[in-house]
Amino acid sequence: MDILSIIGFLVSIGALLLGNLLEGGVISSLINGPAIIIVFGGTLGATLLQFPPAIFIRSVEMFLWVFKPTKIDLETQIDQIVKWSNISRKRGLLVLENSIDQDLDPFIQKSLQLLVDGNEPDVIVDILELEISVKESRDYQAARLYEAMGGYAPTVGIIGAVMGLIHVMGNLGEPALLGKGIATAFVATIYGVASANLIFLPIANKLKSHIYFENQAREMIAIGIAAIANNENPVNIKLKLDGYLHPKTRIK
Repeated sequence: MDILSIIGFLVSIGALLLGNLLEGGVISSLINGPAIIIVFGGTLGATLLQFPPAIFIRSVEMFLWVFKPTKIDLETQIDQIVKWSNISRKRGLLVLENSIDQDLDPFIQKSLQLLVDGNEPDVIVDILELEISVKESRDYQAARLYEAMGGYAPTVGIIGAVMGLIHVMGNLGEPALLGKGIATAFVATIYGVASANLIFLPIANKLKSHIYFENQAREMIAIGIAAIANNENPVNIKLKLDGYLHPKTRIK
């Protein structure tokens, strides 16, 4: 569980509500049905128009990463690669075939299969880097969906504000209706700007950071498998892969 995402969301929304209360406002003044429909409905519609179904579905799947990211244990993976290296040097590459079905990660399964099949290190790296690149591109497109929502929301909020003012101008002769129109105008602007800067853009950047770390982990696996195929010393392989660890977690 990513506790910082939860804290960040609560702090940002709480700051808005607390600031509103300190200024003498009430929470109910920030709740406006027409503004919600205009801003969030318009933002969603524009986003659906921009992205294909596959990217939209992927972005929905990745949303969970914001609060529960995929666990990546680089130290354990390095130890596993070194273990495979020791086994291959002592008993041969074919022995690693038994390890393929034991790992649930399709990328690792594919990496081991390429290794067991006796491919050259360069071939293994080329194939795996292509898969890494394609997945990275697809995931970044999914993250950009939230970035796009962060771009549309303020503009749609302004549209909602203009619509509210139009409603006000059309009811100048009925003072009882003016307050409702003005409220919609200003609240729509708040919804647009706040949702973009406190929700959509932070989500996009959080997902991009997770994509980066996942790609680093896969790149590390590709380099480790290629090193095994090149029959490198297990100690050297470990020293090489330790470069992917954070300095504080790097094994000395």
